[in-house]
Amino acid sequence: MTAALACEAVQGSGHLRSQAPRGGSYQFTPNPHRFMGILLHRFFSESPLTSDQACLVGAEAHHLLHVLRLGVGDGVILFDGEGAEFRARVEVAGRQKVELTIEQRIETDRELPFALTLGVALPKGDRQRWLIEKVTELGVSRIVPLHCERSVVQASRRPSQRLQRAVIEACKQCGRNCLTEIAPSQDFLEWAGRALPGTLRLFAHPEASQRIQELLSRELPAEVEIAIGPEGGFSPKEFAAARYAGWHPVNLGPRWLRVETAAVAAVSAVALGGV
Repeated sequence: MTAALACEAVQGSGHLRSQAPRGGSYQFTPNPHRFMGILLHRFFSESPLTSDQACLVGAEAHHLLHVLRLGVGDGVILFDGEGAEFRARVEVAGRQKVELTIEQRIETDRELPFALTLGVALPKGDRQRWLIEKVTELGVSRIVPLHCERSVVQASRRPSQRLQRAVIEACKQCGRNCLTEIAPSQDFLEWAGRALPGTLRLFAHPEASQRIQELLSRELPAEVEIAIGPEGGFSPKEFAAARYAGWHPVNLGPRWLRVETAAVAAVSAVALGGV
């Protein structure tokens, strides 16, 4: 098969399985978002999907009715954040509410083979949302906003609805059926000082000599944590505390990166190195 035909096959009928064994090869699997050659749009249900009936309201109903202009009889994919997805059909389309019948439960796993937590000193403004979207697409399980000595943004104790919505939109786009958790913000020294035996803990630092790939060449742990500091970097006190707690400093290259760039680079290296 030529490269062009291979790409067409992936786009038209399937996708690459996201969890090839380490050292193994990827395999083609059917794309559950296509039914009879039609691409099915994905929607998030705030209520658990435990029966053959579902209801969408709020932003999801608006997206279905007024943006995509779907109606009675149209097929969609639903997910509720618990891991499975559901093929469903619109039965009633109101002005602000959509009632659907669930036709099939699909068990599919697009998560990383290990839990991945990102602790990050969030950047300003819309860069926060961009960061949340991209690391969610890459498979991060949990995000912990950090208060650092050099932080320019003091994250609120509870995540905003805007950032929670960014997680949902990213999961809809990338096909994940488990929502990334945004945890309450924490002080870096307190968060980094926890005892977590068996967890690989990495923090980005420009003077580090090790690369992430070197640490992942060993047996992959069940959980990985990554810490990204503010653009001014971790303070000497924070660096010493992290090293004392067993964190590994890692180098992301010779260039100074923005917080969101460093987060995506580090998460990508871990996520792609572990599948």
